[in-house]
Amino acid sequence: MRRRVVITGLGLICGVGNTTDEVWGQLLAGASGVGPITAFDTTGFRVNFAAEVKNFDPLQFVDKQESRKMGRFIHLAIAATHEAMEQAGLKITPENEERVGVFIGSGIGGFEIIEREHQALLAGGPRKISPFFIPASIVNMAAGQVSIRYGAKGPISATATACATSANSIGDSFRMIQHGEADVMIAGGSEAAVTQLSIGGFAAMRALSTRNDDPTKASRPFDKDRDGFVLGEGAGMLVLEELEFAKKRGAKILGEIIGYGMSADAYHMTGIAPEGAGAQRSMRAALRDAGIAPEAVGYVNAHATSTPAGDGNESRAIELVFGEHATSRKLKVSSTKSMTGHLLGAAGGLEAGITALALMHQKLPPTTNLDTPGEDCILDYVPNKAIDAPIDVALSNSFGFGGINATLVMRRWTE
Repeated sequence: MRRRVVITGLGLICGVGNTTDEVWGQLLAGASGVGPITAFDTTGFRVNFAAEVKNFDPLQFVDKQESRKMGRFIHLAIAATHEAMEQAGLKITPENEERVGVFIGSGIGGFEIIEREHQALLAGGPRKISPFFIPASIVNMAAGQVSIRYGAKGPISATATACATSANSIGDSFRMIQHGEADVMIAGGSEAAVTQLSIGGFAAMRALSTRNDDPTKASRPFDKDRDGFVLGEGAGMLVLEELEFAKKRGAKILGEIIGYGMSADAYHMTGIAPEGAGAQRSMRAALRDAGIAPEAVGYVNAHATSTPAGDGNESRAIELVFGEHATSRKLKVSSTKSMTGHLLGAAGGLEAGITALALMHQKLPPTTNLDTPGEDCILDYVPNKAIDAPIDVALSNSFGFGGINATLVMRRWTE
């Protein structure tokens, strides 16, 4: 018999707030985290805006000497984990340390460190490269640093599946607990990719919105005038526990994960398969794993990034998976990327946390900037204003370059 897995802690950081409460409040208010880039001089760049994390001080969580040895994505991961662990009230002790694991991923890792050290190499030669360059930038070091800080000696891994990264980290952690490999998992993702190479590279692909004159309106999932995604940064961490372990220690349970599905498009390195065929398989696999009918789902937190092809194909996939339940507009769908931007590898962690909050509070965050839905977008996307909604089950979708699809199914917690 598979063990049940519950959520006991959340830590969310993104462009709209540096704590879970701030993020949730701002999302319900429809606030945008998008603005002019401050991380570097954007002169000459096609895109000059992003959803940066604001007023973040890593020294609140890491001492100055250690901070210098870490990339920004590690700082964000540590901060989000700190909040999640505080909320969970979890103490790692010699008695449980081998049963606590860490799965934290990143799509890109320490891009700003790579850029900085390459500049040092060009300016002064190889002797100018920092001895901390590699451990400050490699993707697995967020998981490694969290494990070291808390003494978690159970399973550890660092997923890097592009924009599906965090969902895979959480889903794989869910499986580890289900099958008895761990009792607790710290799971999610972190990303800090607002850098020259990243903005320049995504812009060169024509993937980013170029609405430089009105950046807060640039991320507009499902809207007919969507023209690309807005890059965001941040972290989303969940503390997952086996149900009886959580109950025994008196933890407050925030929600339950009941299903996880994955699929491959096997179609294109960056494009989504027609009618979201891979997304359909991922959602159907997650529903099968959860053992529930599509009609039981009340809300989908969509991957929808504000790209012309991606949003329409995901919407079509949801329509085909949920049928009349979706087309009758009983099923609610929204994309919080309209406010947070797209956090790449951290998106799934942030959005899993948001989905859990929607179930807890029975409120759905809106899709902002949705003035006129595209012709290929016919569902109820909770346009522009948060709503109250009695929902018991929700899905969170995450899709990545390479045709990687991941879906999490969550259930509202009731005793």
